[in-house]
Amino acid sequence: MIHTLAHRGPDGYGYHAEDGVGLAHARLSIIDLATGDQPIRNPRGTVWTVFNGEIFNYLELRRELEAEGRAFYTQSDTEVIVHLYDRDGDRFVEHLNGQFAIALWDSERRRLVLARDRAGIRPLLLARSGGRIWFASEAKALLAVLPECAALDPLALAETFSTWSPIAPHTVYRGIDSLPPGHTLAIEHDGRETLRQYWDWTFPDAADTSPSRYPLSVEAATAELRELLIDAVRLQLRADVPVGAYLSGGLDSSGIVAMIRGFTDTPVRTFSVAFEDGEFDESDYQQAMVRHLRTDHTTLRCTRRDIGDAFPQLIRHAETPVLRTAPVPLMLLAGSVREHGYKVVLTGEGADEVFGGYDLFKEAKVRRFWARQPQSKLRPRLLERLYGYLPNSPVRNPAFAQSFFGQGMEHLQRPIFAHVPRWTTSQRALGLLSAEMRAEVGPFNPLDAFEATLPTDIGDWSPLARDQYVEAKSLLAGYLLSSQGDRAAMANSIEGRFPYLDHRVIEFANRLPPSFKIRGMTEKYLLRRALAGLLPDDIVNRTKQPYRAPDSASFFFDGAPLDYVADLLSETRIRAAGYFDAQAVGRLFDKCRAGRATGFADNQAFVGVLSTMLIDDALRDAAKTAPEPAVAGSGA
Repeated sequence: MIHTLAHRGPDGYGYHAEDGVGLAHARLSIIDLATGDQPIRNPRGTVWTVFNGEIFNYLELRRELEAEGRAFYTQSDTEVIVHLYDRDGDRFVEHLNGQFAIALWDSERRRLVLARDRAGIRPLLLARSGGRIWFASEAKALLAVLPECAALDPLALAETFSTWSPIAPHTVYRGIDSLPPGHTLAIEHDGRETLRQYWDWTFPDAADTSPSRYPLSVEAATAELRELLIDAVRLQLRADVPVGAYLSGGLDSSGIVAMIRGFTDTPVRTFSVAFEDGEFDESDYQQAMVRHLRTDHTTLRCTRRDIGDAFPQLIRHAETPVLRTAPVPLMLLAGSVREHGYKVVLTGEGADEVFGGYDLFKEAKVRRFWARQPQSKLRPRLLERLYGYLPNSPVRNPAFAQSFFGQGMEHLQRPIFAHVPRWTTSQRALGLLSAEMRAEVGPFNPLDAFEATLPTDIGDWSPLARDQYVEAKSLLAGYLLSSQGDRAAMANSIEGRFPYLDHRVIEFANRLPPSFKIRGMTEKYLLRRALAGLLPDDIVNRTKQPYRAPDSASFFFDGAPLDYVADLLSETRIRAAGYFDAQAVGRLFDKCRAGRATGFADNQAFVGVLSTMLIDDALRDAAKTAPEPAVAGSGA
């Protein structure tokens, strides 16, 4: 199992086994290079832990624990986990500021505790088989010993082709679940399990009009936010190896680098990706920031061919279908980071979710305004101020814009209202499913299933808060932090860190009034104020341009598909796999080959089908070399 995860920890392996449990760890050495090997134990040797990730406030926790008389035998961040458990039991996790997947074994009480960080930055998968529970950072480790899980779940596929990822706790594999973000799972010696949510994104009741609801002025909130962000960056720079940063040229990553430059002594080493296609390229902004911040910088130039060639590698690491190729350039960029001798990078991911940065949030604001006068011809014209970065934007044609964004108006009171147009577009791939798969999916509605997981009081929050929560629980946790985050970076043994997802920053932002996030049609209003003075005005005032990459165009050149694409999407392979209707896929294939893929719907469907077929291909290969069933007493 652990050798399948060598890419996550190429610096060594560690093991602990005793009756009833086996722990294994693949190490990426970042803190305490000399004595930090895992598993780590408590002083009495009765509690053992392995974990993937970082505890950023470990120095403060260590000083607190040492003041209580607790003795440490390493300098690692890992050791605070066992001491906190000794003191606080399962509530140890509430003291941690970090990104982590933790397994902790208490040999005296013969119980296992699994824990995952608040935002879901690090993965933690689990499966139950033969009276045992198995867990790992990636599915490939579980499939190494549980070949019966090497099959795709039709309902999870339907969820992926709607909300971009399976709905937690599902994965696309039958019998494999994901521990949801912000949860612990305790398994007792008698098999009893307790799943506990210790943290969540929460927002004020919109009906609360008391002065304590939003106590800060915009000036005070700006100052407090800047201090919080500086401290988050300072904590996340902690490492015993050099730390770099991604620099996209936008507000979020530029702000991170500016705070490193202005408020720490850490040398600034930055990395970015540039594209041959001007529609996706932001290198002019990147170079302007390099000059402004005087960083030592590397640019990786990525072509469509690079994306097409590397896509199978991305899917091997993502282990789930994806609807976009955007993770591939970031995987290649992580490879460049590694080649330059770095193991850690800070990124700007999370700022849009926390501070209301996406056009989706402004779009929903306009659509709600429009819904109050549905016959108005002027109100929907506000949508023309959105999506300016898209050459074929739906807002360019007012009649089409009214039709497209008018979708789902009947869902105005539902928490998923803002996401219905996007998810409806994503569901184009559902129309390609084979008759057999459609029968297995049956009447299942992924949007209803997602909504059933939302808090019962979400309807009491402001509309923007509802939109942010849905975004955090779908795209952020399920796709951006997984396929485009952890998996793309760890494919090259790189640890990404996310200062905007420090839970203190999230909690602070969630208490802000919506107008501090979106003021008029200006997104991330308070974040812009907090970063003003650190960045040039044209960056502070720049309209959000989401990171994107060429999709179906990356797989065809001069009218010919890449070899593996032609093979996997051939009628023979499609029929043999059984997931999709061969004729429908053939029509989409021909359309994309001719360069006639229209908008997100066609492109997402094509990438979704191709990535599913790559996973099916990997599962078939794995089945040929499947091991014998695991022997009694083994575990991980």
